Amino acid sequence: MTEHVWSYRPTARHLAGTDLTGWKVEATDGSIGKVDKHNDEVGDAYLVVDTGVWIFGKEVLIPAGAVTEVDLENETVHVDATKEQVKAAPEFHREKHLGDAGYREELTTHYGIGGPLGGPLGGPFGGDHRA
Repeated sequence: MTEHVWSYRPTARHLAGTDLTGWKVEATDGSIGKVDKHNDEVGDAYLVVDTGVWIFGKEVLIPAGAVTEVDLENETVHVDATKEQVKAAPEFHREKHLGDAGYREELTTHYGIGGPLGGPLGGPFGGDHRA
């Protein structure tokens, strides 16, 4: 499933070109912040989420493949990760990591197969997601 980490899921209801800046972001167990920046290019899509005081003002980069739903009516993005999984993601520094392939690989490992949250038993991209 890691080949899809940087693309929105077909079932997420994401509409290319929709400005998600300022939208709420919800993990599976509660709010994690608001979208500060997003990129919706195919194969390189992600959200930069400002977590506010929840993680001491930390920004996190979340691959688009973690998005389960883009709720246009409520301007909310839902992600397939817990608050703890997001909090445990590799530290993000905007000026250093946005174009850093090594950092992207760390995120793919964190959220995808082979990482502490991946594999056949868990993580947003780790299991067999066939219906």
